[in-house]
Amino acid sequence: MTDTEREITADLVRDLLLEQHPDLADLSIREVAGGWGNQMWRLGDELAVRMQRMDPTPELQLKERRWLPVLAPRLPLPVPTPVRFGEPSERFPKHWTVMTWVPGEPLDHGAISRGDHAADVLAGFLRALHVEAPADAPTATDRGTHPRDCTGGFERFLEAVSPEDAADVRHVWDDAVAAAGWEGPPVWVHGDLHPANVVVSDGTLCGIVDFGDVFVGDPAWDLAAAWVLLPDGMAARFFETYAHADEAAIRRARGLAALKCLFLMLMGQNGDQGLPGGKPHWGPAGRAALDRVLKGV
Repeated sequence: MTDTEREITADLVRDLLLEQHPDLADLSIREVAGGWGNQMWRLGDELAVRMQRMDPTPELQLKERRWLPVLAPRLPLPVPTPVRFGEPSERFPKHWTVMTWVPGEPLDHGAISRGDHAADVLAGFLRALHVEAPADAPTATDRGTHPRDCTGGFERFLEAVSPEDAADVRHVWDDAVAAAGWEGPPVWVHGDLHPANVVVSDGTLCGIVDFGDVFVGDPAWDLAAAWVLLPDGMAARFFETYAHADEAAIRRARGLAALKCLFLMLMGQNGDQGLPGGKPHWGPAGRAALDRVLKGV
């Protein structure tokens, strides 16, 4: 079995804890369904073990270890925070991290019924996150820039999904490409806000997870969540509460939302191919979000 194919079991997780953090080894261990680059295991009631799986390098985990303790105290929603580091060993030659557990249900298995509240909560969270980042903050090579730099990806996704309203989707994208670019300082951006990376409870948002892609760049990459995450009609409420997005930023965000919706739809198509991150129910979620994008609400 290669490192990428190595099976991660509860026994392996417990053995690693015994080796490196024995004071945690007696806690209950339960697998968490889902995940792509990393596999998650609940550890007791308040912790989780994040095991590097598909990611070819430890860069994303190491980024979370470095920056989540900096970001978490200033954010108004719970986010996972590293508490112990697991280093590569003969038993498991990859990185793993013990983190705080964010209670709730991932949005791809739940729902938002309190739309106004969720819009306000998401806007407040992103206002707190989108502050100027230090000079040594991480950058991204595949996202965070102007939509025009992502046209190749958009064309691939659109061709793969081939929605009946492709012409309308392309119109939204072309408008984003034509919008003026971000001229503010480099700010923190989560970068991967989709339904599996936000947590809901009592009909509203209650946490944000998976900061492996966090970077500095254009906040429009996160503002796209107004359509990708929130129910119908909530985008206007979100932008009113966020209050820091001009017309160009909203146009860029709407185009990037279309890109993210196509990705969700594509992952839904791939959900029956054994891919750990691809799930059939992502397709309908992406399609519903794309309808919101096209309506602009």
